[in-house]
Amino acid sequence: MQTLKDVKCGDSVSVVKLHGEGAVKRRIMDMGITKGTDIFVRKAAPLGDPVEVTVRGYELSLRKADAQMIEVQ
Repeated sequence: MQTLKDVKCGDSVSVVKLHGEGAVKRRIMDMGITKGTDIFVRKAAPLGDPVEVTVRGYELSLRKADAQMIEVQ
């Protein structure tokens, strides 16, 4: 299983499944990250957290803990 946390900068992936539950999962979905959504990993902070991604035409910063809940292919 590959998660968004494992994706290298410059790669594009598609969301397979969201893990987690409750408010955290809802917040991720509210940001536009749902099954089938394409995500482009733009860059990561110098220490690797957070990572900046492009989702549905806008830029979004995600913590590694949140990125780990997003299964991608």
